[in-house]
Amino acid sequence: MRHITKIILAGILTSASPLFTQAKQWSLQDCISYAIKNNITIQKAQLTKQSAYEDYLQSKAALLPSLSASTSQNINYTPWVASGISSDGYTRSSIDKTSYNGIYSVSGNWTIWNGNRNRNQIKLNKLTVEAAELDSAIQAQNIEEQIVQLYIQILYSNEAIEVNKESLRTSQLNEERGKTMLNVGKISKADLAQLTAQRAQDEYNIVSAENNVKNYKRQLKALLQITNDDNFDITIPTTTDEMAMAEIPALNDVYNSALNNRPEIKNYLNHIKQSDLNIKIAKANKLPTVSATAGISTSTTSMNNNPWGTQLKDNFSVGGGISVSIPISDNRNSKTIINKALIQKENYILDLKNQQTTLYSTIENYWLQANTNQSQFKAAKLNTESAQKSYELLNEQFNLGLKNIIELRTGKDKYIMAKQNELQAKYMTILNHDMLKFYQNGIIK
Repeated sequence: MRHITKIILAGILTSASPLFTQAKQWSLQDCISYAIKNNITIQKAQLTKQSAYEDYLQSKAALLPSLSASTSQNINYTPWVASGISSDGYTRSSIDKTSYNGIYSVSGNWTIWNGNRNRNQIKLNKLTVEAAELDSAIQAQNIEEQIVQLYIQILYSNEAIEVNKESLRTSQLNEERGKTMLNVGKISKADLAQLTAQRAQDEYNIVSAENNVKNYKRQLKALLQITNDDNFDITIPTTTDEMAMAEIPALNDVYNSALNNRPEIKNYLNHIKQSDLNIKIAKANKLPTVSATAGISTSTTSMNNNPWGTQLKDNFSVGGGISVSIPISDNRNSKTIINKALIQKENYILDLKNQQTTLYSTIENYWLQANTNQSQFKAAKLNTESAQKSYELLNEQFNLGLKNIIELRTGKDKYIMAKQNELQAKYMTILNHDMLKFYQNGIIK
């Protein structure tokens, strides 16, 4: 009987095993790697890059001669035929009213020189491919930045839950003590009601903090393009006070490195180079174009009694030539294109300066926040220690009847607030410090 019971229990546990399956623990690097691979915005940027690369290959192939073959097969009906030369140029050897003619040719064209427009177009298309790659990198870094911010918020909110749980345990103990003190007449029912309300408030705070975590996880799943209802959780790394107290890099060092590393800066530099090539291509419209053509052709006709092969040989011809096209007047079209290309370059230069200003402002904000939060963390840590000792003393005095409920609740509120401020300053310091490193070297730990 005992053996049968074990078998039944084993079967139940086996069938219920999916219920005990833990959700995958997503590390920060897991989130970033998955987002870069699956995010739709990044995928579309990659498609744009592939399209630009096709244009680049086509412009390279345009340097080679083009080659084409053609044939035409015609049937002619001449009701009033006469001997000799027909109106279509064939020498008739018969007087058939219906004739069949075939023409066969192979021709080639090659642009020898067109003011280097073709070669500059290759360079321009190559820069377009690089610009598409930079656009993809910009999208990836923007998503990485958002993921890090949400990840830190989840870590902070998780610790906030633990603080609220600790507060709840204390409230429950105080409520139990209050019931005992009520029985011996040391406090009133109104005092006990306040202790019960404090315990209920702590329970509410836990639920609220847990909802915050769920909301941050929902936003993180949206960034990762995850649409299923599977359990989603993140790895909780170890965060220490030393991480928050790490040395903050110098503002100018971060900015100077970002100028060399950030893809948005490289992207505007790329567009300025494209503008230079567009100007050269536009100016080349005023230069002559030299091109070469060559071809071979032959023909057959049913009006000739010679064999088909003989006709192909007799009518075979080879030709070729060089043509020069010299632009004289294009109704100001070339000058307009040149001027608009110059204007576009100036526009990109202004965009670059604006982006540099925006970049500096962003880095400066992270730098100021890192320094401010680090200073706040130092002060908040001391404040937490002081508030904790004060609350512990108030708790002892309350048990002895030396302090009332209001004083106890006030002391506890101060301690919880100090602990929350310490946690927030700690995680905000870590976040801003990591973002400075990210802008400095493009690496997120």
